[in-house]
Amino acid sequence: MKTTLIASALIAAAGFAQAQSATYGVDPTHTFVTFEAQHFGTSTLRGRFDRKEGTVQLDRAGKSGKAEITIDITSVSTGVGPLDGHLKSKDFFDAATNPSAKFVGDKFSFNGDKVSEVAGTLTMMGKTLPVTLKASNFNCYQNPMLKREVCGGDFETTIARSQWGIVYGLPGIPDNIRLLIQIEAVKQ
Repeated sequence: MKTTLIASALIAAAGFAQAQSATYGVDPTHTFVTFEAQHFGTSTLRGRFDRKEGTVQLDRAGKSGKAEITIDITSVSTGVGPLDGHLKSKDFFDAATNPSAKFVGDKFSFNGDKVSEVAGTLTMMGKTLPVTLKASNFNCYQNPMLKREVCGGDFETTIARSQWGIVYGLPGIPDNIRLLIQIEAVKQ
């Protein structure tokens, strides 16, 4: 009898833990992927990628998750057409050959019930390297218009572009690029 109660409790706990995991679709209208680079030691050059998509699986009770975010490199935008064209060229992103980049995060860290960082890999220019996104903000809320839960936050990291083979303009244009990802994802 005691063994049956323990087994039942373990099965119920496993079912409860599974029930806590949810899949969220990235909301492209509330998700922004931007970058910052120093421009020859003077001002900060900023740009963004206008098209992105992905999913996030989040289990707050189990303190785990997985994020897959695909970024359309051809949608790079700085607000300056000739610069956008140069960034798409072989000097930088080589968008004709490498039209997308993908972040896959599978190591979620939490501070209480809030995501504090996501570690994974960034595939860009045909190379996959480790990247950790640190959260400066994270929250979930019930969206009054969608009538569904939305989770999101502000994440950032700094990468060395040369690791992906983007070496044009070094050292005048610095190697370190700050990536900022503001994301909101809707529970499916």
